[in-house]
Amino acid sequence: MKDFPSVPYDTYQEYSIADMQKRADDFYADMLRRRTVREYSDRPVPREIIEKCILAAGTAPNGANLQPWHFVVVSDPAIKRQIRVEAEKEEAVFYNGRAPEEWLDALTPLGTDAAKPFLETAPYLIAIFAQSYGLLPDGRKVKHYYVQESVGIATGMLITAVHNAGLASLTHTPSPMGFLNTILKRPSHERPFLLLVVGYPSDEAKIPIHAMQKKSLDEIATFL
Repeated sequence: MKDFPSVPYDTYQEYSIADMQKRADDFYADMLRRRTVREYSDRPVPREIIEKCILAAGTAPNGANLQPWHFVVVSDPAIKRQIRVEAEKEEAVFYNGRAPEEWLDALTPLGTDAAKPFLETAPYLIAIFAQSYGLLPDGRKVKHYYVQESVGIATGMLITAVHNAGLASLTHTPSPMGFLNTILKRPSHERPFLLLVVGYPSDEAKIPIHAMQKKSLDEIATFL
């Protein structure tokens, strides 16, 4: 390995095996409570909480530490309305012809349709963009590597951070999502990756039984 500028890794925290097991157990139990929510309260959420969740997402591992993401946090009702209108246009096309029958069959137990009122009700929409390249102060381009993988990891960490803070979220991916570039005034080298809806669940929020079913360890992992 070549020499490179470095500093000691002095932030690592080691735990006893018993503490490690408890932390793993507690984290798993907490994540089991996380659910995708489609009914939101309009209760306000302090911006500082969202800021810290995004900073946590920004610590995600990524290709060459180029951090190929940008998060646009939307709370303005007028902009949320624009996003809902354009998203529902795409969803209407999806549900009425674009999606194959088997895909619609898979969605049936979740009870979803083209109407997306949560895009206006929830206090925050976080549009996550994947950057194919970065720009230096002098205008030169810097190619980004492993963009989809990096942004996917950061998005997962953002969802986890939001849950850890005590909020609910929903991953929304109308296709295509180019309207987000237009509405949010993002450059062409940024591609919309996902729209994350964030807020408190409404008092009437329900979770489809189908969504409660998680695969067992034997189904999702192989130990060799």
